[in-house]
Amino acid sequence: MQRRTFNLSLLAGFVASAGGSAHAASTAEEALQPDLTRYATQEISVGGQTIRVRAYEGLPTVAKAVEPGYQALNLYIPEAYFQGGSIEGFTARTAPIFLPNGVGGYMPAKPGTLTNRMPGPPGQAPAPSASAMALARGFVVAAPGARGRTLQAADGRWTGKAPAAIVDLKAAVRWLRHNADRLPGNTERIVSNGTSAGGALSALLGASGNHPDYDAELRTLGAAPGRDDVFAVSTFCPITNMAHADEAYEWQFEGLREYRNVAISMLDFRVQRKEVVGQLSEAQLGLSAEMRKAFVAYVNALGLKAPDGSLLALDPNGQGTLREHIAALLQVSAQQALDGGRDMSDAPWLRIQGGRVQSVDFSAYARAVGRMKAQPAFDGFSLETGENQLFGDARTDKRHFTPFSLRHTTAADSTLADAGTVKSMDAMQQLLDARSQVSRHWRIRHGSVDRDTSLAVPTLLAAAARQRGAAVDLALPWGRPHSGDYELDGLFDWAVAAVR
Repeated sequence: MQRRTFNLSLLAGFVASAGGSAHAASTAEEALQPDLTRYATQEISVGGQTIRVRAYEGLPTVAKAVEPGYQALNLYIPEAYFQGGSIEGFTARTAPIFLPNGVGGYMPAKPGTLTNRMPGPPGQAPAPSASAMALARGFVVAAPGARGRTLQAADGRWTGKAPAAIVDLKAAVRWLRHNADRLPGNTERIVSNGTSAGGALSALLGASGNHPDYDAELRTLGAAPGRDDVFAVSTFCPITNMAHADEAYEWQFEGLREYRNVAISMLDFRVQRKEVVGQLSEAQLGLSAEMRKAFVAYVNALGLKAPDGSLLALDPNGQGTLREHIAALLQVSAQQALDGGRDMSDAPWLRIQGGRVQSVDFSAYARAVGRMKAQPAFDGFSLETGENQLFGDARTDKRHFTPFSLRHTTAADSTLADAGTVKSMDAMQQLLDARSQVSRHWRIRHGSVDRDTSLAVPTLLAAAARQRGAAVDLALPWGRPHSGDYELDGLFDWAVAAVR
């Protein structure tokens, strides 16, 4: 398919015809065309460099929005691209597009701004936002919003349940291609980014390109026609594979009774954090064993492979090449930290000799990191989790999404989300579906002490993407908890190399 390219003379003509006045769109086509005379000029500083940017904010991405404040994007374009200039060798025609979503916990997310950033270490100033760094490296930034699980209309209908968030992100990608000849940026070089649930959505965007499962929802919203595949995916600690995430959690934390979590609440408009310590009962340990057995069967049925071509499998006791592969990833991470001068005395699960990490005791690792979540971790028996709320529908706030939890439910009148809805939010299932177009480049980061989901989740995700022919960069950064948008130089070195 021939790509439409940004044309400076076309832009000049479009701006002149707009005349600087706002007017109501009479057709869906006009509703999806931005008024390019309406922008603000912003300046950002990154590494001592000041970049002048045109900011187009609150641009609708669908013609029939259900939640207009979320079904929109903010577009940031270096001023240099309107003056015939270049940044790091990129021009208005070739500049890649950075597509960061700000979703966390599958909650609603407004379009991101240039000041949105992850907090830095205690006592240190926050690092530049990923979007600011992207602009400094020559990217156009398109930051989409997305509906989430808590949104409810005045008539009582829930408007942000699955698959609303991924549909909104796909609509944003289609909007970009729809306007490819009006704005700078190469829509064949879109790089998606997200963290946690947003990381899962970034992965899903890369796994489900142009899949027909979403067409009906997109048509109903008046999304632009066309493609919604993206070129590359960056995902930090993706909370994904919901159909098997509970099983993976029990596999990793086998036999651990105690769990420690932090409950967050509001008191007098102040955030309160309280550690919650619990113990699994004998009955729960029995259910945990059932789930581990189911995970073994799931992994072995996948038939996925490690980068060296070896089969990722597990024996009936949960041992095997998948476990060994994850341990090897931890070993690489530990060696990098050791080489960087890190004191490793707090990691007795490592065997270190002669300045080299010789081996990893995975069971001891799991005990040292500790279990964070009760059982089950995601599809709660009493419908108590955010994921239960995600899989509600227009009239039902919360539903189960695994047959296992439905069988053991303690909630009155509980129901099960249909398999199609669960698949619509599952990057793993989409990667295994030949009808999807998969991103060519993947960068997956999951911290070595991240306990929000099992290390098996990103590892299997990486293997499934490789099986579809993608180039995959997977790492478990040492000492990192559940977090994202760190080591931005590395992220954009990877992104620039991928899009060249």
